[in-house]
Amino acid sequence: MKGIAKTLGTAILGGLITIGGYKYLDEGKTVIIEKPAQSIGKVAKFNNSNDGIGIDFSGTAEVVTPAVVHITSTVTGKNTQIQQVPPIFRHFFEDENMGRSPQPRQGSGSGVIISEEGYIVTNNHVVEDADILEVVLYDKRKYTAKVIGTDPSTDLALIKIDEDGLPKIPFGNSDAVKVGQWALAVGNPFNLESTVTAGIVSAKGRSLRILGGGSSIESFIQTDAAVNPGNSGGALVNLNGELIGINTAIASPTGAYSGYSFAVPANLANKVVEDLIKYGAVQRAFMGISILNITDPGIEELSNKHHVDISKLNISQGVYVADLTEGGSAIDAGIKPGDIITEIDGKVINSVPELQEIIGGHRPGDKVKVTLFRKGDKKTLTVPLKTQTGE
Repeated sequence: MKGIAKTLGTAILGGLITIGGYKYLDEGKTVIIEKPAQSIGKVAKFNNSNDGIGIDFSGTAEVVTPAVVHITSTVTGKNTQIQQVPPIFRHFFEDENMGRSPQPRQGSGSGVIISEEGYIVTNNHVVEDADILEVVLYDKRKYTAKVIGTDPSTDLALIKIDEDGLPKIPFGNSDAVKVGQWALAVGNPFNLESTVTAGIVSAKGRSLRILGGGSSIESFIQTDAAVNPGNSGGALVNLNGELIGINTAIASPTGAYSGYSFAVPANLANKVVEDLIKYGAVQRAFMGISILNITDPGIEELSNKHHVDISKLNISQGVYVADLTEGGSAIDAGIKPGDIITEIDGKVINSVPELQEIIGGHRPGDKVKVTLFRKGDKKTLTVPLKTQTGE
C-alpha cells in the first residue's frame, strides 16, 4: 500500500486526491442483478484506413449512455453551528443568522442502472447525508430516488427509482480486466450530462488510503480515461459494453483530471449490491490477519522477529502475515505470523489490496483455499471465513 503512496506522494500530502463528484458545492418484484461476464457482444468497431487502424467507440457509447444517470443530492439539515453549543449557553450566541435554517446544499454525481426495475449503483459519497435525491435519466425524465443501502467501506451505495423497463448495463468480470485494454468512462462531469471519455486500464489493485483504512477495501482499477468531479458513481465499461468498474476518485494537483482516475471493480460492486438487496447490509468476511506487502519498509525487521529470513526466501510476490486476530479464521486454520500468502483460490496475490478485494468478495461462512510459504515450505490451507467479531 505504501508504493502508491510514494508514487502519488505530493498529491496525497497536499490533500489532492479527490473523491469524484461535487461532494457538496458549498461545502413485491423479483429483482435479477446480472451476473459477471454476461457479454452483450462486441460493439466497438475497428476501422482500417490509410492512417492505420482506428477504433470507433460510438457503438459502445450508444449502448451504455442511456443506462447512466445524473444524480443531484440536496441536504436541508438544521443549523449545525448553534447545535454545537451546549443548550444552557445558546441564548448568548443566538443572533439573526443562527436562528434561521441554513440554505440547502446541493451536490452532483452519476449512477449506473443495473436492473430494469430501477436499481442504480453509485458512490456512497454522492448520496451521503442527502435528504433529497433527484435522478435524471438520459431522456431527461426526472425521479425522486430512495436509498436502499450504503457501504462506506467500499464507497458504494444502492438507490432505486420507481420505474420499470429501464435500460441497464450488465456486470462484466473485473477479474478478467487486463492492463492495457480499452475502457470508456461515462458520467456527468461538471454537470455536463452524458459525457463519454476513453482510455486504457493503467493498473489494477491500487490503494489510495482515501476510505479511512481499517476494514475499508481499496483495490481500484486505475485508468487514464478522463474523469472529473461529477463522474463519481458513473460507469467504467469495456468494449463489450459491460460494467467493469464504478468511477470513484481522481488523483490531481488541481482537483480536475490530470491523468489518473480510479474505479471500484465491478465484481466487488456486484457483491455489495446483492448483499444490500438480499440482506439490507453488506455481509463482510474477514480472515483475521494483519498483512503487509513484502516490499514494505520495516518488513525485514518484522520478519526477523518471527525468525524468518525473508531475504533468502526468493519470493517476489505475496503478502506477509504480520499478526493474527484471536478467534479469527486464520489462526483457527493454522496460519502463523511470518507466513507469506501467495494465492487464494488459485488467484495470485501480489499486494495487500488484491487480497482485500478477493476476501471482500466473499461472505462469512465461505471457505477459501490459501496457498502460503512458511520458511520456504509451500502449504495450502482451507480457511472458513468469519465476521469481524469472529462469528
